Amino acid sequence: MEKSLNGRTLVWAHRGASAYAPENTLPAFALAVEMKADGVELDVHLTKDGEVLVCHNDTINDTSDKSGRIPDMTLAEIREANFAFRYHDTKYTDKYGFVTAPTLDEVYELLAPTGLTVNVELKSGEDELLRRCIRLAEEYRMTDKVYYSDFNHVDLMRLHEVSPDVPTAPLYFHRLGKVWDYAGLIGASAIHPDFGQLYEVPETVRECHARGIRVNPWTVDSEEHMKKLTELGVDALITDLPDVARRIVEGVDN
Repeated sequence: MEKSLNGRTLVWAHRGASAYAPENTLPAFALAVEMKADGVELDVHLTKDGEVLVCHNDTINDTSDKSGRIPDMTLAEIREANFAFRYHDTKYTDKYGFVTAPTLDEVYELLAPTGLTVNVELKSGEDELLRRCIRLAEEYRMTDKVYYSDFNHVDLMRLHEVSPDVPTAPLYFHRLGKVWDYAGLIGASAIHPDFGQLYEVPETVRECHARGIRVNPWTVDSEEHMKKLTELGVDALITDLPDVARRIVEGVDN
């Protein structure tokens, strides 16, 4: 069995504890802390007035009771929307009431004292977004606790131009030949594959670890896959179910 480079497989809560609370909100991140996650994953965009907003899509249509494109809206306008209401489903509104989309600043204020790792998925490559993310991590003294991931790997290379030493991780869901060599070429510290790719290319974990590259698959919500991937030695499970993943990884000698 391959060993995780961390000494054990970690649990990262995908958009917070998003199976139980509105995704990418402070309640979801607070619940991830309660569930003993080792880190959280979140998504960021730049608002019209230059705030770094935590939200998955570039619109608020599916995750709130209002609509609009984040780049075309100010933070104040976005704060009028209730993010406990998503996909026309009110299951969270009774429990959480009115929930706003947080800024990255507010998430760091919540999580900095906990020591959790934060994976910031960049949803666009504006220079201002890259610079703001770097500055916020520095302000909260979280530089060594933040990974940056992106499906657009050019953005990760540009991020290294802003700050050469920040940990980055390319996201991907199609097979990449010798991804361990590719990660080295773009200066990545980790890879974030769709978890199925680790079954497609089973040597990935071993080859990445041989080069000091961590492997953090997403989005792992099946107990069977959690166990198999932990036994493969992955470094973190990115999951909507951090409580379940915590139980599984603690039950596997990794």
